[in-house]
This record gives sequence, structure tokens and C-alpha cells, in this order.
Amino acid sequence: MPYTVTPTTLPDVLILEPKVFGDARGFFFESFNARDFANVTGLEVQFVQDNHSKSAQGVLRGLHYQIQHPQGKLVRVTQGEVFDVVVDLRRSSPTFGKWEGVVLSAQNKRQLWVPPGFAHGFLVTSENAEVLYKTTDYYHPEFERSLLWIDPTVGIQWPIQTTPLLATKDAAGTPLGRAESFCL
Repeated sequence: MPYTVTPTTLPDVLILEPKVFGDARGFFFESFNARDFANVTGLEVQFVQDNHSKSAQGVLRGLHYQIQHPQGKLVRVTQGEVFDVVVDLRRSSPTFGKWEGVVLSAQNKRQLWVPPGFAHGFLVTSENAEVLYKTTDYYHPEFERSLLWIDPTVGIQWPIQTTPLLATKDAAGTPLGRAESFCL
């Protein structure tokens, strides 16, 4: 198998670890193969957009989602390390409002499958980090929402001692109790 798949505490959220071939020259791995992804996850998804961000240590991006045109995301880090977080926003789910956090790094080469219906964000824990992710729908800014990153009802345990560097929209995120959610 090209990937090892590990389920998380949230149904449908998966950690994928690719098979990496390395020697004294460096390494090689397939970061994505549609047939293999479908075989190991049971998911038939079509990715339509790739996003790439670079952020400094202490930057927190998120927790983002699109209330219409929800996006599934396959997230990985190509430089540095992040604490990647998802929050279940599917009202009918038994894990509604629950979160999962995973360390993704250039070193561990893990990928995180974030299904539609989840808010997503990450905190940069290294000097800087580059994050790449594929999405199953296009970006629609008019439908983008931000869940409050520090909502006590969600209770994310971010690995940070100070206030992170936030975009204005993320600092003003909506608490879970008032956030628009999904009927998926």
C-alpha cells in the first residue's frame, strides 16, 4: 500500500502516511495518487484546487470553512511543522463541536484528510512552515466563515503560551454556539 491510514477520534478524519523511499541521495514519495487514495480510504473525491501558504512561527490560520460549497481538504506540510486542527461542524454528528489535532511536518510527511463539514486551521510551531492542501471545491469568499480559534466550548489545546498571530477575520471568529453549521 502506498499509504498507511490511521483513523482519528473524529469519524471520517484520517491521517495518511505515504510510503517514503530514501537513501543517501534524499527521498521520493507519491504525495497523491487518486487510485491509491480511493483504494485505501474508500473515498472517491475529485480535487479541483491546490493551495500553498507560508507562515512564520506563532501564526494561527483558521478555523475556516465554507458554509456553502464545503471543501474536503488533503493537507500536508513541505517545510517546517504545524499543529493542524479540525472541528466537526455537522449538527447531526455525534462528534459535533469536537476537535482533533495532529502534528504535520516536512519530516513526518503525514497528510490529513479533512472531510466537508469541518472547520480547519493550523498553528505554526517551527520557525516557519509551508502548507499545501488540495480542495474538493473552489474557494468562495462569500461563503467563508471562521470559527473562533479559542472558543472554550470547543476547548482546543493549542501548543502555545502566548496569543498567536492572527488575521483580523480569525481574531473575530464566531463561537460555536452562534456559528453556522452543516446539516450533512
